[in-house]
Parts: sequence; structure tokens; C-alpha cells
Amino acid sequence: MNKTKKITVSLITLSLIILGAAVLPFVANGISFTEPTGGIKDVEGLITAILTPIWAAFIGLAVIMFIVAGILFMTAQGAPEKVATARSAALWAIVGMAVGVIAYSITAIVTGVIGG
Repeated sequence: MNKTKKITVSLITLSLIILGAAVLPFVANGISFTEPTGGIKDVEGLITAILTPIWAAFIGLAVIMFIVAGILFMTAQGAPEKVATARSAALWAIVGMAVGVIAYSITAIVTGVIGG
């Protein structure tokens, strides 16, 4: 692999690691394992109480997957098979994020319809 491709892979790796490190504090700050104020009073509250920890775990897992993809890029050392594996890991992390956001959006829409 020539020097330009190595620099490009290094920049992609660095950007994935920085993105993961930058998002992690916000994710950790948003996690709340306490019961909603006043308890669960309706279906919307129940759905929210169930989905909040699941959503937080999903975001944490997605950040970890981006960091793993970055580490795979760093350890590939220009080997085509390893670079392909790292690209695949990054692609599947993106696909997983998209599926999770769509799933959460669907539940938010259903919650809005049920809640009135």
C-alpha cells in the first residue's frame, strides 16, 4: 500500500476514534436509570420507561462499535484483507445506527399516536 492510502486510512481511523471519544460523554450524561417523576401513569410513560435504558445501551454499543472499527483500521497496517474487515465493521456500525434511529423513530411516532 502506498503512502497516500496509509495516510487516508490513518485519518479515517483517527476521525472514528475522535468521534467516539467526543460522543461518549454526552451519551453517559444522558443515561438515567431512575424512575420517572411521579411514577408511570399512562401507556406513553410505560413505553418511555422501557425505551430509555434500551436507547442508552444502543447508543453506547454504537460508540463502542465505531471505536472498534477505528482500532481495526489502525491495526490493519495496509493488509488488504484487514482493511476490508475494518471497512466492513465501520459500514455495519453505520447501518446499525441507521436501523436503531429508524426503530426509535417508529416507536416515538406510535407513542405520539397512542398518547394523543
